[in-house]
Amino acid sequence: MNITALRPRLISKLEPVANFFVRAGFSPNQISYLSLFFGVLCALAFAERYFLAGAFLLLISAVLDLVDGTVARKKCCQTQFGAVIDWVFDKYVDALALLGVGLSGVAIVSGFAPLPPAADWAVVAVAIFGSMMNTFIKPVVYAEVGFSDRVGGKIHDPLEGVGFFGRPETLIVLILGAATGYAGVAVIIIAVCSNLSAIQRIIYLSRSLS
Repeated sequence: MNITALRPRLISKLEPVANFFVRAGFSPNQISYLSLFFGVLCALAFAERYFLAGAFLLLISAVLDLVDGTVARKKCCQTQFGAVIDWVFDKYVDALALLGVGLSGVAIVSGFAPLPPAADWAVVAVAIFGSMMNTFIKPVVYAEVGFSDRVGGKIHDPLEGVGFFGRPETLIVLILGAATGYAGVAVIIIAVCSNLSAIQRIIYLSRSLS
C-alpha cells in the first residue's frame, strides 16, 4: 500500500486551484510546464542551500502536477501528449530536486562517518535510480502486459497500489527534510525506500505474471 490511494481526495481539495487556472485560460500542458519550471527553481534553490525556499517551490510543483489533470478534465481537452509529458516532467522534477541536494555539498553520509564526498554523490545517484526505476516499472508493464483501460484519463493497473514508497512519498520526504534542515537524511530515506519499493513491485509481478 501507498498514499496514492489518497490522490482523488487530495485532488478534490484542490478544486479551487484548478478552477482558477480554468478561469485564467491556462491549458493543462501549460500547467505541466509550470510544474517543471518550479521543479527547476527548486533544484537551483537546493543547490544554493536555500532549502526552505526549495521545499516551498517543490510543493508548488507538486500541486501543479495534481492540478493539470483536473484542468484537462474540466476543459475536456485530455490528450495523449499531455499524459506523456506529465510522466516525463514528473521524473525530471524528481531527479533535478535530488541533484540539487547533491550540488549543495551538504553532508549526506559523510556527516555520519569519515567518508569522502564521493560517497554523498553515490547516495544521490542511488536515490535518483530508485526514483526512476520505481516508476519505470509501470510503463514497462503497460507495454508488455497490455494495460490500456483509463480511469479519469489515467491508465489503471494493479501496480497503482503496490509498493510502499511511490512518488508522493518521495516528494513528502524531500519537502519535509529540506524544510526542517535534514535534506541529506531525506535523500538517504529516498535512496533506501524507493529501491525497496521497486523490488516489492518486481516481486509482485513475478508472482502475478509468472
